[in-house]
Amino acid sequence: MTMLTPRTPAKLAPPGRSRRERRAAELESRTRLVGERLAGLSAAPGVRALQCLDASLGGLTRAEAALRLERHGPNAVAQERAPRWYVQLAKAFRNPFIAVLVLLAAVMYWQDPADPGVVILSVMVGISGLLRFWQEFRSGRAADALAQLVTTTCAVRRRAGSGSLPTTVEVPMDQVVPGDVVELAAGDLIPADLRLLTAKDLMISQAALSGESLPVAKADTRVRDLGQQFTTDPVEADNLALMGTSVTSGTATGVVVATGSDTWFGSMAGSLVGERPQTNFDTGVRRVSFLLIRFMLVMVPVVFMINGLTKGDWDEAFLFGIAVAVGLTPEMLPMVVSANLARGAVAMARRKVVVKRLGAIQNLGAMDVLCTDKTGTLTEDRIVLDRYLDVHGNEDGEVLEYGYLNAHFQTGLRNLLDRAVIDRVGEAEEVVVDTRFSMVDEIPFDFARRRMSVVLARNPLVGGSGDAEHVEQGEQGEHVMITKGAVEEVLALCTHMTDRGERVELTEQLRWHVTRIAEDNNRRGLRVLAVATRTFTDPRDTYGVADEDRLTLVGFLAFLDPPKADAARALEALADKGITVKVVTGDNELVAARVCADVGIDVGTVVLGPATDALDDAELRALAARTTVFAKVNPVQKARIVRALQADGHTVGFLGDGINDAAALRDADVGISVDTAVDIAKESADIILLEKDLTVLEQGVLQGRTTFGNTIKYIKMTASSNFGNVFSVLVASAFIPFQPMLAIMLLVQNLVYDIAQLATPWDRMDEEYLRKPRNWDAKGIGRFMVTIGPISSIFDIAMFLIMWHVFAADSAANQSLFQSGWFVEGLLSQTLIVHMIRTRKIPFVQSRASWPVMVMTVLAVLTGLWLPFSPLASSLGFVALPAGYFPWLIGVLLAYCTLTQLVKTWYIRRFGTWL
Repeated sequence: MTMLTPRTPAKLAPPGRSRRERRAAELESRTRLVGERLAGLSAAPGVRALQCLDASLGGLTRAEAALRLERHGPNAVAQERAPRWYVQLAKAFRNPFIAVLVLLAAVMYWQDPADPGVVILSVMVGISGLLRFWQEFRSGRAADALAQLVTTTCAVRRRAGSGSLPTTVEVPMDQVVPGDVVELAAGDLIPADLRLLTAKDLMISQAALSGESLPVAKADTRVRDLGQQFTTDPVEADNLALMGTSVTSGTATGVVVATGSDTWFGSMAGSLVGERPQTNFDTGVRRVSFLLIRFMLVMVPVVFMINGLTKGDWDEAFLFGIAVAVGLTPEMLPMVVSANLARGAVAMARRKVVVKRLGAIQNLGAMDVLCTDKTGTLTEDRIVLDRYLDVHGNEDGEVLEYGYLNAHFQTGLRNLLDRAVIDRVGEAEEVVVDTRFSMVDEIPFDFARRRMSVVLARNPLVGGSGDAEHVEQGEQGEHVMITKGAVEEVLALCTHMTDRGERVELTEQLRWHVTRIAEDNNRRGLRVLAVATRTFTDPRDTYGVADEDRLTLVGFLAFLDPPKADAARALEALADKGITVKVVTGDNELVAARVCADVGIDVGTVVLGPATDALDDAELRALAARTTVFAKVNPVQKARIVRALQADGHTVGFLGDGINDAAALRDADVGISVDTAVDIAKESADIILLEKDLTVLEQGVLQGRTTFGNTIKYIKMTASSNFGNVFSVLVASAFIPFQPMLAIMLLVQNLVYDIAQLATPWDRMDEEYLRKPRNWDAKGIGRFMVTIGPISSIFDIAMFLIMWHVFAADSAANQSLFQSGWFVEGLLSQTLIVHMIRTRKIPFVQSRASWPVMVMTVLAVLTGLWLPFSPLASSLGFVALPAGYFPWLIGVLLAYCTLTQLVKTWYIRRFGTWL
């Protein structure tokens, strides 16, 4: 048996490469090795395959089957199970900011166990983690419920002992072992990888493995077969039936050559279990988190040193430094992010989308490249008869009538093409046909001939003329054979053709002409069958293959999986949202190009999967950037194309539902599948569509961008505001002989502001913002902080001067008045500036916040104004503010908003972005 030298994971991904690259190399190595072994068994005669497996046509004995089951284990592939609830709960708290908040709470508890800040921070941490846990746990249960929990069996030949006759028994699929002889019939799932031993009219659907929309014919190699051409792709082998596929028509027997993880399917599944690669969301959150943590690590020690050196009270300086750390930290960030994502998941659920991993919502909004298969996404995932052509390529009803008679009268299980012909004619025609024709005999389809024939007799007419007038021409008592099949095979048997109603000799020139008609339609992505007839004037009861001779070519039937009516509009809508769609399919290049052209995709040059194998990563990145359609792509190649696009800076989504899509679904930033997908695809996906529809996906993209926009809105508002506050504290600490604000005041100010921001997930985004993919930009957030943050400090310092000079709060004795005045101004400016930052437009005039945000803003402002006059005032260190304070407050706030709007206009012109 010819075997190729395997490429091991070490050769594919040398030491030092990332875990993701090593996992990809492992997948490629496993599939390559399994593929080579299966291809070797395919190339050998069936008898040799049985010898290699120490098996026989009679099947295994029960004792042998039991031993092999113990040796090889159950016939089950590796599956990714959802972690137990307590593991999922622990992971929900795995976040850099949550770690910072826990550390701050611990320090505050160590300093003062009664500090209310400890409770506040603990509640924030708890709500954030529990919210994320509950949403993902609930979505995981919903996804699991989509899997159909059925017990599947298959028919296997087993013997009681070595001398016993074989009997066919039904055994659970997980108990099938190598060497078992399996019997297949229409509708059966293939339980393991099989080498076919016998086959009759066998058609297998390989869509889940290869992406091909049409079933493929399979054959046995029989005893007299000397083997087939060697191929390293087991999906292409004519005499292999692989786990994960199904029988659409015909019967067969095959010997099991691999089970479980050793199958072609299992080789892919085994590499998909374990920790998932980092996505765009994970990387973005980590970068932003560490940016804000770095700001905190710089600012807090500076505040601590200035306070200690100027005030001389190092204990108080330490406590104030901790309060500043809390003030600088957007402590609600984990909670707001979780609330944003959870609300997005609920909104998407209403649009028939199940979100398994919350981070995928933001990735969906950031997605700028969508890779998708064509079947069921761009097409209707059904076969229709598109055209029926005469020998000149013109539509001809006679061709349809003959094709219909062939499909209608055959007694075997009709395949998808036969059903398409029958559906095209309609039910009413069946009554006419059954009264005017009767079946005489049929010559069934087989793989060698690639055609089938029916022989019909014309019944005496009761009266009138019907729709089948073309077919009924001829003498009563004659038999007519109607043959339908592959163009090459049928054409080779034809000596004449029908030309505008006349039977003419099929010369070499005419043969070339009709062949070109068929080839032209093939190039358009259509599946073409030829239809021919022969009239017998000496009727008899039986006919055979030898009678399929001297046929008259009538014309051609052309089939396709039609594009969805709304596919072109959906693609145009995605393009308007800045998303480039690339088709990555296992189907052939002609079909892929035809479908893409029909839905308005600029096809360009179609790249075949094998062509990518010779390219290194840099070359593939360049190729993927300029290619729109990839065809005949295997699972490893799909995943590699996704990684190449990601390496080029894209956020990549992948939409697929087959076994061959699982690796790509897992590697993509957002894996999207459907509820009708195979289990491994649903397990690998982040999002499951209950309808395989790009229109639904477009709505998900908009929801993802809204979710991300509200998250980034909170981060920029809070981070810049907090940075400005701490900058103000630095100035105040250096020049004012007392604390500008008590630590408890800082905590209360942050608490009121953060509670007001809980409405952020319910805010709306400007339409212009939703038109482009949005991504995390840690550098941009840092720039925003240092540009916008100090604006508040200008007016904080103005308020310092007002409190110092106008209201004489210039000594330790009057520090409570100073602190109360700055508290109110700081809280109101923080709250109102939300409306300046939430949009690049003029707030309240060109863009208004949603009503929940407006309500929370009013409540926060009223709370800030009420606290210095409330019963809580003395315990928090507040004093009542004089009436003359409020005109100054209004003036400061109006000036603050005006300057912020002016800086915003400059910032947008200078950097071309806002949120």
